[in-house]
Amino acid sequence: MRNVHPIYVSVAVLLMLIPRPVSADPLSELSSFSVFNKIDLTQLAKTDVNTAHGPPMNNSRYLSVQSCYVVSGTPGQHLEALRKWNPSAHRELKVFMHADVPGSPTEAAFAKIKNAPDNAAMRAFVAATNKMSAELQLSREEAARWKPGDGTLAGAVGDFWINVLTGRARAFASGGTSGLAPYDHTGNAVRAGEELNGLLREQGKIRKQFAGLLDSTGIGRGSGSLKPELYWEMLNVEDMGVASLGAFYGRASGGGAQAADVFYYASGSYYATLALYQMWPVEVNGKASTLVWRGDMISSASLATLRGVEKLGSESAMMKDVAKSITLFRKDSGR
Repeated sequence: MRNVHPIYVSVAVLLMLIPRPVSADPLSELSSFSVFNKIDLTQLAKTDVNTAHGPPMNNSRYLSVQSCYVVSGTPGQHLEALRKWNPSAHRELKVFMHADVPGSPTEAAFAKIKNAPDNAAMRAFVAATNKMSAELQLSREEAARWKPGDGTLAGAVGDFWINVLTGRARAFASGGTSGLAPYDHTGNAVRAGEELNGLLREQGKIRKQFAGLLDSTGIGRGSGSLKPELYWEMLNVEDMGVASLGAFYGRASGGGAQAADVFYYASGSYYATLALYQMWPVEVNGKASTLVWRGDMISSASLATLRGVEKLGSESAMMKDVAKSITLFRKDSGR
């Protein structure tokens, strides 16, 4: 994800910061749909990022966290930085590969998967492919195309995944999530679009806040009028390599900006993820700045098995990962 993944100033300078909203009361708007009821912009401007647990959700495989922070520059500049960010430059984020998918998806856009690093997570990914593990999220038709060859990422395994990723990226580009085949090669059909819709149904206030953006993207339903910027990543998720397909959407909104970053396909570990961004223009010590709210949501079968302390631990780990990603993004973008 672009997401989904600090500026240090002397105390003397920080004490001089007096943020003032330049749009229609962004703090009131923030509190109207988020878990952040009381935010002090002066204090927030001194910190790196404020993260919090999302509201409880009824589906046990869903989890969400929320974040807010202040950065220098305008919402438009922040949006453009999000578009361009490459998280694979930071090993601690466990993103092995990140690449854009320009224009109509072709196999050439995914060819670099054959050059993925040789590590334990990628070896686990290759092993799971060779035995067509139940952990892999594929359709019956995709799984049936597996023809064991030399069993390496540079050979048959790489060719197989290039074909899968190209097919799914093309289906998404032409029909959104409604055009994607279900994960059903093991008999339990799961559709990424239904998971995304489920996440949003559980977050009524957020869904209302982003109604215009969601309608224009068609996230969870089909293709929309706002065209996505497609990309793919190879991640390490719990010591397993995971090939993921992402789409980024952004637009100006009411003097600020909104963005959505969605993983609509993953080869394993989770069904779908969504990160939403609301950006408001504010003024900090006479300089243009941006107040940012970010909401991260994930659907994963493994979450359904967690209870009590384990579930809280998973949520806390997600908060740390999001905070780490935001910190590194801000450092890279000079904000």
